[in-house]
Parts: sequence; structure tokens; C-alpha cells
Amino acid sequence: MNLSIVGKQFELTDAIKDYITQAFDSLKKYNLDIISGRAVVSADEKQGRKGFVVDFSLNLAHQDTIVVREKDKDLYAAVDNATNRLAKVLRRYHDKVNSHKNRDDMKQSAVDEIIKASEPNLDDNVDEIVPTELDLYKPLEIDEALNKLKESTDQFLVFNDMDAKMRVLYKRKDGKFGLF
Repeated sequence: MNLSIVGKQFELTDAIKDYITQAFDSLKKYNLDIISGRAVVSADEKQGRKGFVVDFSLNLAHQDTIVVREKDKDLYAAVDNATNRLAKVLRRYHDKVNSHKNRDDMKQSAVDEIIKASEPNLDDNVDEIVPTELDLYKPLEIDEALNKLKESTDQFLVFNDMDAKMRVLYKRKDGKFGLF
């Protein structure tokens, strides 16, 4: 995880940087793919009151950036509050991803990946089945079907005969025709 700690209108000491680094390290327990984290610490003085503002932002893989802002008189309390809020967001996201509702999808995607990895790449030798619609306009006599098959380059012809039976007329290897 890339970590950036910045101080605005405030000089960061090594102790503060270590404390913020430990706060970010505590978020790794959720096993989420955290790409980067950024902490901006600024001194805030309004109406004669001194305080600190801590902005944390986390970038997660395949997820929106999570941004948390906390204000407090004590810098360490502001960091703790921001860390607690980030932990709550990450825990909810972790529970959502790992819930029983998503397990079937995760199992199916894992099975698909295993099957894809184990199959040899035989793209050139694979026969492809292309669905077509059957033309059944009217019943045909067997002689009409035979003439229709002779005129075409097809190997077989499926048709309904005059008795409303579905029949298959096919070309044999010896040049003759077969009928089912």
C-alpha cells in the first residue's frame, strides 16, 4: 500500500507520522485490496479555538475512494476517530463481499476460471454448432424432398411427409440416399 502523510499549516513529527502509519496498518486486517492511503493533517483555528482536522482517503481496487474527515482538539483523538470510521466502512464492505449471498457467485466464477485454465486451447479444431430455424411450410412428398435435396449442397433434409410424420432424408457416402 502506498502511503502519503501530509501536514498543512502544521509540522509533522516522527511520532505523529508513526501513529498515522500504525492507524493505516490496522486497516489491513480486512484483507481488502487497498491500493493507496493519504492522510492530510491540518491545524485549524476558528474563533480563538485551536484544533486539528484529519482527512483520510483510501483507494480500494474495484471500489470508489473512501474519504473520512475528523475534527478534534487533540490530534491523536482525531486520528483515532477517523481510523474508527474507516474501519467501520471497511468492515461493512468486507462483510458485503464475503457474505453468504455472494458465495455462490464467487464459487461459480472460481469454477469457471479453473475450467478455462484446464481446457487445452483447441480453438482451431472445435466444431461449432450454429442453430438454424427449420422451414416447415407444407408437407412434402418423398420425391419432392429428394429433388430438393439433390438441388442443394446440404447433407440432409428434414421435412414432414403427407402423413404428418417428421422425416429425414440424407445423402449416404456411396451416393445413394437414406430415409428415416
